[in-house]
Amino acid sequence: MSPSRRGKFITIEGLDGCGKSTQAEKLAAALRAEGYEVITTREPGGTPVAERIRGVLLDSRTAGLAPMAELALMFAARAQHLAEVILPALEAGKVIICDRFTDSSEAYQGYGRGVGSAVVLELHRALCEDIQPDVTILMDSDVKDSVARARRRNQTASNGVDESRFERESRGFFERVQQGYRAIAGREPQRVLVVDARRTPEAVHKDILAAVRERVLAVKK
Repeated sequence: MSPSRRGKFITIEGLDGCGKSTQAEKLAAALRAEGYEVITTREPGGTPVAERIRGVLLDSRTAGLAPMAELALMFAARAQHLAEVILPALEAGKVIICDRFTDSSEAYQGYGRGVGSAVVLELHRALCEDIQPDVTILMDSDVKDSVARARRRNQTASNGVDESRFERESRGFFERVQQGYRAIAGREPQRVLVVDARRTPEAVHKDILAAVRERVLAVKK
């Protein structure tokens, strides 16, 4: 596709419970108010097939899923998501905001599960055409507080869906995940913007919107 007509791909990353979904919606609302056509989506999920895979990945009853099987399912969902949602949106010149992408796999499976970064990045090249976001917002948060919020959220969910498998992991697991995210940010500072998520949602949103305007939309306000 022509670079001038290509849409913009924004991803938001971070630990469970850090406020990613809230910030994705706030950013989408702000950009729509400025006249942009915006699609919000998530991973794993975003399509009917990928949402079914999400059910397997996040259900606590699949606690015994092997790390490489988990990684393979994540990329199966991602490949479908790319084909059905992300690439068509970019080709149509839209702004797409995605809650998680391949950085999550590198942080959670590569670091958290210990499978390493190399296999994650190779799968991304092979299955995802090595598509990279225009900018990734990394919500840097306190491990203990983020996981506690995620666990409370799942306990009070009213839709009857069990998505608590990851939240049952140890604090050590989430510390490795956070280490992974910070390593990615250090490796790719031109793409990954680290935002302090310990502040109020309004303060976090202000920084994210300013960064997206300047880095992705080439607008300064």
